[in-house]
Amino acid sequence: MFSTLRMVLVSWLALNMLLLSGCQKSQEAQEAQKDENKMTIEKTVFGKMTDDREADLYTCTNASGSVVKLSSYGAIVVALEVPDRDGNLANITLGFPTLEGYLPRHPYFGATVGRYCNRIAKGKFKLGDQEFTLATNNEPNHLHGGENGFDRVLWDAEPVQTESAVGVQFHYVSKDGEEGYPGNLDVTVVYLLTNDNELSVEFKATTDQPTPVNLTNHNYWNLAGAGSGKIVNHELEITSDQYLAVDDTLIPTGELVDVSGTFLDFTKAQKMGERLQESKLDPIGYDHCFALRSQDGSMALAARVSDPTSGRVMEIHTTQPGIQFYSGNFLDGSEGGGGNNQHEAFCLETQHYPDSPNQPKFPNTILEPGKTYHQKTIHKFSTQ
Repeated sequence: MFSTLRMVLVSWLALNMLLLSGCQKSQEAQEAQKDENKMTIEKTVFGKMTDDREADLYTCTNASGSVVKLSSYGAIVVALEVPDRDGNLANITLGFPTLEGYLPRHPYFGATVGRYCNRIAKGKFKLGDQEFTLATNNEPNHLHGGENGFDRVLWDAEPVQTESAVGVQFHYVSKDGEEGYPGNLDVTVVYLLTNDNELSVEFKATTDQPTPVNLTNHNYWNLAGAGSGKIVNHELEITSDQYLAVDDTLIPTGELVDVSGTFLDFTKAQKMGERLQESKLDPIGYDHCFALRSQDGSMALAARVSDPTSGRVMEIHTTQPGIQFYSGNFLDGSEGGGGNNQHEAFCLETQHYPDSPNQPKFPNTILEPGKTYHQKTIHKFSTQ
C-alpha cells in the first residue's frame, strides 16, 4: 500500500513539475512575444542624392525604448538614443538630421568605412609583383577608402528583426578597380540593437581577387549627449599594453611601443583630458592605434568608457586586433562638422592596423578568393 502511495505521490510531483515547467516556458514565450511586439522598425525617405536616387532612414526601436537610426547612404549610424542613470534618453552620436548634411565632405560621422579604413602610406601597396595606386585623399596618404569610399555610396538595405533585436542588413558590391582596389568585393554589414541595449556591427566580405580589406564603423561618441560639450571628463580604459609608433604623417613605423609611463597608458581608467596636452599632434589630441591584448580573433573586451555626468557606460567588445582612439581633434565648429568643436566627441574604431598591406609583420589584411572576411564589434551600454 505504501509503495502504491509513494508511486502516486512521485507521479503527482512529476506531473506538477512538468506543468510548472510548461507554465514557465509559456510565460517566457509570452514575455518574448511582448518584447517582440514592442520592437519597431520604421522606414522613411532620408533625402535625395545628387543623382536623384533616394536614401532611406531606418528608425529601429527596441523593447526598452532605445533607438538607433540607420541610413542606406553610407550605411551610417545617424543617431543612437540610450538612457542615462535616470532613464532619460539622449542621442550620444554626432550626425546630421537630414541627408543633405552628409553629401558634402564631413568627418565620417557614423559611417561604415572601407574598403580600407585608416591610412595606407602614399596610397600605394603591392600584391606580388603588381603595384596598386590609390587616391591620396589625406596627403600624402590614402585614408578611409579614398575619395568615394563606402561612406559615400548607396547600400541595399533590408530591415532585420529577431526575438531580441532590431536593425538593418546592408549590402554593397565594390567593383573591381573602384578607388584603385583590385577585385569585386561583396560586402554585408549588419547593425543590430538588442533589448539589452547592445549595438552590434558585423562585417562579412568575399572577393574574386586578392585585395586589402579593413572595415570599421566611425561613430563619434559623447556619452553625455551629442552637443553637450567636451568629452575631457569621460573616463577611458583600453585593454592594450602597446600602441603603434607613427611618423609625422601618422603612418606606422612598424614598432609597437609599451604604453607604460606615457600619456597613452589607458590600462587603468583615466579621464580623456587628463594628459591630453602631452600629445605632440597638431591639432592637439589623440589619434593613435592600440594593439589589443587579444590577437586570436575571439570576441574580447577592447575598451570601456564612462561619463560621470549622465552615468552612461559603454563597453566595446571586438574580434579585431586593434582600436583607434581619436579625440575629435579636427572638429572646429564649422557647418561641415555639424557645428561641433574640438574634443566634443571621440571615436574608438575597432580595426586591423593602419598600412598593414605595406607592413608584413602586422596581422594580415589581404582577403583571398574563397575566403570570407568576418569581423564583429559589440557596444554594450549600461549606467552607473
